[in-house]
Amino acid sequence: MTAESGSPGHPPLPAAKVNEVFRILSREMPGRGASVTGPSPAMGPKRQPNPFRSCVSCMLSAQSRDANTAAATKALFKLARTPRTMLALRDDQIATAIKPCGLYNMKTKNIRKFCTALLNDFNGVVPRTRDELMQLPGIGRKCADIVLQFAFGIDTIAVDTHVFRVCNRIGIARGVNAEKTAEALEKAAPSWAFAEGHFWLIQFGKQVCLSRAPKCQTCPVRHLCQKWATDIATIADPPSSIQTPTTGH
Repeated sequence: MTAESGSPGHPPLPAAKVNEVFRILSREMPGRGASVTGPSPAMGPKRQPNPFRSCVSCMLSAQSRDANTAAATKALFKLARTPRTMLALRDDQIATAIKPCGLYNMKTKNIRKFCTALLNDFNGVVPRTRDELMQLPGIGRKCADIVLQFAFGIDTIAVDTHVFRVCNRIGIARGVNAEKTAEALEKAAPSWAFAEGHFWLIQFGKQVCLSRAPKCQTCPVRHLCQKWATDIATIADPPSSIQTPTTGH
């Protein structure tokens, strides 16, 4: 994952424009709650309110489509729903259950390491802070933030591949990877947007700011987007071709 910057070398958007971006997305994109006249409510990314199952689901989601992750978690949680019962399973049982999400051998090892550490270091209770969550094997910044928000109700904006792309393109926050972008976003996002911001950004990335063919012509924040401004400037004033000077004889 590499940063896709709208204006290489330029600073991110000023606070007022970041605030405007979130205001517009709050009207245009699905949020946590239902709206009578607005878009349908968005679902939590892993749909697992239980902290332990939320952690495991997030680990399984790595490099996996949502539908495949859902199939894997459903099969796995039919077999075990706690760290102790998970460790009682054989590796082949776990691997077979989670096969739909891919990388099942590596993820099986990670789940076993995670459950062991959770029992040994936290008495089987999933911690409620980012720093403690990230001490557990297989839990990075994204998974920690997802668990904080969707299992514990702590407002934070988790940065996945969609949020990473949107933030770096528009100029909301910049970072060379998802974790650095998350750190910058935590400072840049207005406090009122933390409760719903993850929903707005991820849905915007899936519906409008697509990876390969972004729908810039219908984008509601196009006038604020640094990548759009850079692209337009390039079209209006393309770089002149470099010609090799000739010398007379």
